[in-house]
Amino acid sequence: MTTPFLLPPLRTTSQGTPRRVGVELEFADLDAPSAAACVHRLFGGSVTVENPHRCLVTETRLGDFTVELDMRSAHKGKGGAAILDPLRPLWGNIGSLVMPFEIAAPPVTVEQMPELEEMVARLRALGAAGTEASPLFAFGLHFNPEVARTDGDYLLDMLKAFLLLAPWLRREIRVDVTRRLSGFIAAFPTPYAAKVVDPAYRPDLGGLIDDYLADNPTRNRELDLFPLFAHLDRDRLAAAMEDPHVRPRPTFHYRLPNARLSDPNWSLAADWNRWVAVERLAADRALLDGLGTEYRRAAEAQQLEGWAERIDAVLVANPGIQGAEADAGADTTGQVDGIDGPARQAG
Repeated sequence: MTTPFLLPPLRTTSQGTPRRVGVELEFADLDAPSAAACVHRLFGGSVTVENPHRCLVTETRLGDFTVELDMRSAHKGKGGAAILDPLRPLWGNIGSLVMPFEIAAPPVTVEQMPELEEMVARLRALGAAGTEASPLFAFGLHFNPEVARTDGDYLLDMLKAFLLLAPWLRREIRVDVTRRLSGFIAAFPTPYAAKVVDPAYRPDLGGLIDDYLADNPTRNRELDLFPLFAHLDRDRLAAAMEDPHVRPRPTFHYRLPNARLSDPNWSLAADWNRWVAVERLAADRALLDGLGTEYRRAAEAQQLEGWAERIDAVLVANPGIQGAEADAGADTTGQVDGIDGPARQAG
């Protein structure tokens, strides 16, 4: 049965336009021209082969796609001296043995995401391999959901919700061991998480960014907020650190899921729907604050080992957070084991 893509509680931006989602998918065992041809057959447009390891598929009915080896030194103009340019294709051939190719899809609405699911099925049929195909394949699926708002309350509630659900997300996703060891998707430090989820923690946007940068001086987090903060306050981010890889954009950069492309039972929808659970929890201030108090106390007592199971109970008591009924306008009670209050959008 096809898994439906659930809708987040806020479906438009502050400008009233539909929110969109960028998707980045890593894979192996299929070269860039073959993957680009697959995209072209599905969505139309024009294919440009810049080199054996980088192709563009432009003016498709969804927008512009990029397919490339995820290895900067294999591409002209992405680092290194120009004198090395003739060697880049050879370097890319060697690197492709262990480095993934990546398809970066254009931002699409949630309603269009089933079309990207079809792309995954076509790539799989062509032999594209995912995370589970080799211990060397630390491949990820990244979602870049456009923010609904840019005020501090909204962004803070989203971060609080993510921190509260992170142990459950890691368990549900079964994050690949190699990916965990790589350090690219490191968990947020527990003291930082406990500080942020505390209901009393309500800094303004500048304070939120400053605290984040002080405790997380790296973009290697399972939820990377550097692109968003660079978009909102480039000077504040630049004053704290310089990272040429950060591209400012008004999105959350959620990079925790595996890219299990070889698994016929895996889908984009399942991992997207877990992200939607984060957004739905963020929209319920009463439940968010109740869980935040509980998490902080458990962290202080060093009793967070069973937190993912605690979230299981929360989801059972609040089926609208993870279930399709919320898409049909069902009311969420915000009630779980002594934590109660009306479900509502914070702010």
